[in-house]
Amino acid sequence: MANKGEKDERRKKLFQIAEELRERTKKQAPEEGFRVVITGKGGVGKTTLTAILARLLARDGYKVLAVDEDPQMNLAHAIGIPKEVRDKIVPLNRNLDYIEEKTGARPGTNWGLYFSLTPDVRDVVERFGVVGPDNVMLLVMGSVVQAAAGCLCPENALLDAVVKYINLRKGEVILMDTQAGLEHFGRALARGFKQAVILTEPTYNSVQVAVDAAKLARQLGIKYVHLVINKVKKDKHIEKVEDILNELGFNDFTTKTVIPYDELVEEYDPEVEAILSNPDSVTYKKVHELKDILIRYAE
Repeated sequence: MANKGEKDERRKKLFQIAEELRERTKKQAPEEGFRVVITGKGGVGKTTLTAILARLLARDGYKVLAVDEDPQMNLAHAIGIPKEVRDKIVPLNRNLDYIEEKTGARPGTNWGLYFSLTPDVRDVVERFGVVGPDNVMLLVMGSVVQAAAGCLCPENALLDAVVKYINLRKGEVILMDTQAGLEHFGRALARGFKQAVILTEPTYNSVQVAVDAAKLARQLGIKYVHLVINKVKKDKHIEKVEDILNELGFNDFTTKTVIPYDELVEEYDPEVEAILSNPDSVTYKKVHELKDILIRYAE
């Protein structure tokens, strides 16, 4: 069993390797592309919005890759992938064989001093992508290991490499449905995602989370940050959100979209087929408007 001195030395060497990789990454020019990260407090409607956007963009003729990084992993259901297919999906962060194959280390084992911090994951979409309705491609990543956020461990190294890789895929719209906060994939997101959609409900806590996410998106260099105020029942709820934004001292959003409360969404949650088949629904109309906004800022 390693003593404290050996552990400290091992940790020091790992961080030296990581720093070298970060410096190397900074010198790589980011690719231009249509890439959008979607975030906000849990329960605000991120997954529903991501699914509708993915389906609408695909119907417009775009090749769409939807990436599920939310711990709840409900995007497959929302997009409309059948249950018998969903039940067979193993998120990448739990696919121990793939992690070991790509990094040389198996999570939960004593993996030693060295493993690959830059695994070759060019086959990830072809091997693990699932095709849904309208030919939307879904990749379920799972979230970064919470207890090890920022750590140098095999599963985090793999997911970081996957984000960097999908940023380099050309000719695709990439939508990433995330957990609240962007810090887990900060460096990778900064290289390729130039738009962020941040959802909030008209509550203080939800707006506060949205502001924190927006500030981080700006710090990461994400150029266009769009606010979506969801589940609005009264006009004064919009005023309430504006008052909270002013109180928090942050209102730096590229665009704002208001989506009224829609019983259709609540009735069929998390499925979006009923919304997509009803162009007169308020959610359909507003997400369609948002889709056009994202296309405009992607050009």
